[in-house]
Order: sequence, then structure tokens, then C-alpha cells
Amino acid sequence: MAKRIRSKLPGKKSLKIRPGKLDDTKTLKFSFKYLDINHPKFSVTAKDGQYFSKVLERLKKLSELKVIEILRNRSSSLRAHPIKWRETTEPRGFQHLNEQLQSETPYQIQISANAHGRVHGFFLEDTFFIVWFDPDHNLYTR
Repeated sequence: MAKRIRSKLPGKKSLKIRPGKLDDTKTLKFSFKYLDINHPKFSVTAKDGQYFSKVLERLKKLSELKVIEILRNRSSSLRAHPIKWRETTEPRGFQHLNEQLQSETPYQIQISANAHGRVHGFFLEDTFFIVWFDPDHNLYTR
């Protein structure tokens, strides 16, 4: 059974989010709501417009896929898979997120084989929340 997260906002009704419940007809959406642009390992400030153009092109292409296709696809061109924090340079994970979001399964998705790296984040329903851009593969480089 999916857990419910309730958020009380002043003057608003309670919001309900059901993590892990996927509609296999919905295509992937991206959100930057939890993007951490200040992490020293995952900074993109030195990247040029060509990098961002490639990233946006890839995210646009991925948004044509259904979420279930991404979660089940194990091809080397997609390289979308859960992250095992203990095998990374960040064993404590997304520390700047609240406890409930930290408990979501972290994923990485490849932007390109080498030059543009990966994005790391998590899924809530049909949305992938990008937390870190990793152009230099720093999550797995020790």
C-alpha cells in the first residue's frame, strides 16, 4: 500500500501525494523543484551553452517515453537505474531534502555516454525530480 504524505498549507486543503503509484499510460515529466545547484561535486556553472542544449534535447526526448518504459528499460543507451548510495561518493544521499523525500528511491538517467554525464533524482508518480546534474560522473568517481 502506498504511503500518503499530507501537507498542510495555510488556507488550503490537505494535499495527497502517492509515491510509487504509476499510471502506465503517462509520459515522463521533469521537475527542477529540488535541484541542488550549490553542491560542489555537481556544479554546472562552468558548463557552456552546448552542454545545456544537449541536456535539454535529451530531457525532451526522454519526456516522450512512458515512465514505466524508463523504469523497466535496462539498455546501455538509457542507463536509468536506482542508485545504491553506499556504492557512491555520496553515501548519505540527498541530504538537503526532507526525510520523506530522502526515503524515495534515487535514480540516475544518462544524458550521453561520456560528454554530458547523468542526472540524479527520484520519481514521484510520473515526474522525475532532478536533484543533481552530474556532467563529470562524480557520483561514482572516487
